[in-house]
Amino acid sequence: MISTETPISDRLQCLRQFFATQQTQSLTYRIEQLQKLKNAIRSHESAILTALESDLGKPVLEAYLAEFRASLSDVDYALKNIKSWVKPKRVSTSLMQFPAKATIQPEPLGVVLIISPWNYPFSLMMQPLIGAIAAGNCVVLKPSEIALETSKLIHKLIANTFSPEYITVIEGGVDISQALLAEKFDHIFFTGGTEIGRQVMQAAAHHLTPVTLELGGKSPCIVEDDVNLKETAKRIVWGKFLNAGQTCIAPDYLFVKRSIKQALIQALQETITDYYGENPAESPDYARIVSDRHLNRLTTFLQEGTIMTGGDYDAENRYFAPTLMIDVPLDAPAMQEEIFGPILPILAYDNLNEAIAFINQRPKPLALYLFSNDTAKQEQILMATSSGGVCFNDTIMQVGVTDLPFGGVGQSGIGAYHGKTTFETFSHQKSVLRRYFQLEFNLRFPPYQDKINLFKKFLG
Repeated sequence: MISTETPISDRLQCLRQFFATQQTQSLTYRIEQLQKLKNAIRSHESAILTALESDLGKPVLEAYLAEFRASLSDVDYALKNIKSWVKPKRVSTSLMQFPAKATIQPEPLGVVLIISPWNYPFSLMMQPLIGAIAAGNCVVLKPSEIALETSKLIHKLIANTFSPEYITVIEGGVDISQALLAEKFDHIFFTGGTEIGRQVMQAAAHHLTPVTLELGGKSPCIVEDDVNLKETAKRIVWGKFLNAGQTCIAPDYLFVKRSIKQALIQALQETITDYYGENPAESPDYARIVSDRHLNRLTTFLQEGTIMTGGDYDAENRYFAPTLMIDVPLDAPAMQEEIFGPILPILAYDNLNEAIAFINQRPKPLALYLFSNDTAKQEQILMATSSGGVCFNDTIMQVGVTDLPFGGVGQSGIGAYHGKTTFETFSHQKSVLRRYFQLEFNLRFPPYQDKINLFKKFLG
């Protein structure tokens, strides 16, 4: 029997033994487990929202939509589509194989590890888990110790729902993560920062373990002069300050056409007040920074540049105001590191090509946003830049489209997930060829003699 005192290597051996029974490969079993997870999430709604409020000060609506409802939607989607996902897909064969039948058979990878982050600590654990279950794997979950209450909640929810030989949660800090990464898994799914992602990949390479790395980077937001400024400001402020800026695809810096820079800043300032009031510290709709360490890091970004709005913070309550900055030097930390907080540097440009060149000189971002009604400029962005995803005339919303794969490119990540893509991430696409004994023409067997002429005639 697995317990929290059981050594990690022994716990993993129990999961491998259970996977070897082939029980998880049954479609009926997978559906039953997805339904159990759905019921568990539903029954823990209040506890989930409470844990998220404790860890991040998440407003109830943000926690409900982005964490609780997002997880339920994903499990509903998997239940609706899993029967088609698991079916072998037939592909064509050539005359050389006749008579034969060729298929692609999705099969589970085995025992997989999912390491989730602290910013959306519930949904970013549940969403990959749903795909891993649908694909037929056994799973080890490592929640972030920084979001401690949510980590405890996940442990309780999973332990009360599944056998530990099938899905198990291992809590802890850096030492536990390192111990897990020293083990051999059949896949590692990691969501977090780029530097830790490098360490995960390095550890996985020792065992030639494939990885999915959902990382981040500095996602740019470009604003042309042909847009509705009020609506643009509303969508930028919402996307930037959602979860107090602690979102991997939040706009990290703003590039605005110089002719509308001041007007847009004013619209952004007015929108911040509309959303959070004159004193956002008193707003029930504004989240908190996850830890003292993360808040202290954010304060260093204020040292270079001019603060137009915000800039104040309260360490005791982990509050950091929605902040707009201009004149930030390009070599300043705020323009070199992913901010991951409620600070938005604003830069100006005269020609869209300037913004594109600036973006292309830096690592490829996880998301790229363009506000413009000009379809030619939209196409220019698609052709001239590379990013994990693109959203026109809004922010964040692309992540809610289940059928769009979500993932980075270059330093912003490896691999993707969401919807069917998550199922595919945790599956091996096995090639299967079935041949039959009828109608064997013996043309491929020696002696070859003059058979080449027949092959040339039929194959060209």
